[in-house]
Amino acid sequence: MGRGKVELKRIENPISRQVTFSKRRTSILKKAFELSVLCDTEVALIVFSPSSKPDLYASHDINRTIAMYRSQVGLHQSSNPACSTRITTMEQLWRYETEELRRLTQNLEMKLKNLAGAELSILGMQELKQLERQLKTGLERIRSRMRWIISENISLLKRKNKALQEENARLQKRELEYGVASSSITFGTSAPNVITFQI
Repeated sequence: MGRGKVELKRIENPISRQVTFSKRRTSILKKAFELSVLCDTEVALIVFSPSSKPDLYASHDINRTIAMYRSQVGLHQSSNPACSTRITTMEQLWRYETEELRRLTQNLEMKLKNLAGAELSILGMQELKQLERQLKTGLERIRSRMRWIISENISLLKRKNKALQEENARLQKRELEYGVASSSITFGTSAPNVITFQI
């Protein structure tokens, strides 16, 4: 059964409106990415939230794409100062986010080095104590996991040992029964010894 037709009108509830915006923004950005990859197209998408926060996706350099569009429709770079200012603002935002990601990456790389025992000379006493707590917590988790694995292996070996003992007892019983049966057959069929004398 298909979905009913949705009436397109402004969502009055601000929370529902924000949730819908977030979902549809993600969807349209994904579609833009898929279009650029599947069809080898140059895509630039700019979405402003109700709070005027920009979200953009560009398969290539966004400035080049916008310049190409303006050239195609016959617009000059200086014809709309407001648009130029907005693009500059987006460039600054893009650079800021890129720099933030770079700083975050550097911090994560430094934390990994610290956890490995490197680059400790730049850390203060508080940071060293925090690192020690993190290492202790991680070590306790590792030991807990090792204890669990050892316990599981011991239980498995015990089960295997019990199964082997039961199999051994079963084989010994069969061997004993076979030995008794063989003895009774031998004694039951043997002829008596006859001693003869010649005169």
